[in-house]
Amino acid sequence: MLDTIRDLEQEALAALDGAADADAVHAVVSGLLGKKGRLQGVLRQIGTLPKDERAEVGRLANVAKRAVEEAARKRLDAFQAAREADLGETEWVDATLPGACRGGGSFHPISQMCREVEDIFLGMGFDLADGPWVEDEWHNFDALNIPADHPARDLQDTFWMEDSNVLRTHTSPVQLRVMKAGRLPIRVVCIGRVFRNEATDATHEHTFHQVEGLLVDREVSVAHMLYVMRSLLQELFGKDIEVRLRPAYFPFVEPGFEMDMRWRGAWLELVGCGLVHPNVLRAGGIEPDVYSGFAFGFGIDRLVMLRYGLDDIRHFMGGDLRFLRQFTRGVEL
Repeated sequence: MLDTIRDLEQEALAALDGAADADAVHAVVSGLLGKKGRLQGVLRQIGTLPKDERAEVGRLANVAKRAVEEAARKRLDAFQAAREADLGETEWVDATLPGACRGGGSFHPISQMCREVEDIFLGMGFDLADGPWVEDEWHNFDALNIPADHPARDLQDTFWMEDSNVLRTHTSPVQLRVMKAGRLPIRVVCIGRVFRNEATDATHEHTFHQVEGLLVDREVSVAHMLYVMRSLLQELFGKDIEVRLRPAYFPFVEPGFEMDMRWRGAWLELVGCGLVHPNVLRAGGIEPDVYSGFAFGFGIDRLVMLRYGLDDIRHFMGGDLRFLRQFTRGVEL
């Protein structure tokens, strides 16, 4: 058996020396040292040998294994060195040629509109505010003058969590968080995602985006609110737009209004707004006999649909690149 091991070693070394490429090297090593290799077949017979011969056979087998592995490593290194030496001829690159042009990403149309609205309000002296997507019941409902038995809760289909928190149904809870911070006067807007537990269709989505605005100061009136809202819509849709206010009910404002915009010959309901209800001011730690304010909210998705003539809100969350690439404005990510 000792002679057999020596013969296998010499045969393998000779085969490695004549190997034409790396694949041939791997084949020699596998054929000798693999689980079904010839050396392994010899070693399985050790149990049939006398005890005084087994140690020597095992030692010689390990010597043969190390010799073959070392020879294989050197042969592979030689192939790698030869390949790298030839790269200048086989894989040269003309650095003066233009690179491959890849299509880049672009800002989502919702993100584009959010940034545009942010810029307009920053230009009017408003600050940006934000709040958590998961809200407690007090911020999302109670403090906004919507107690547990209030019928207005039926107007908002809600995602309830196991701990009685909710996915915020509007961005209005940010109002309370800003007011409770106690820094007056307040001029903030919050732009972010909101969630409603409802079936989706062309005009309804379970996830959409709202703009929430709040201004609190001394002697704030509806005239201030009308000026701010008209200025925003004129920046977005042109100076010649017409707007009107209609009385409407929202539990967190008094009086409350719907602001409509004339669009292509028809009046469109666009913005909910009004003077902040005294109960909401008190919940935020503000004395309504001293301060007043106005608040407004509207959907970003609706504005984008109007601007581009879209008829299905589900496109925004669908992730279809064919749809999204239509809104590239030359600024790619």
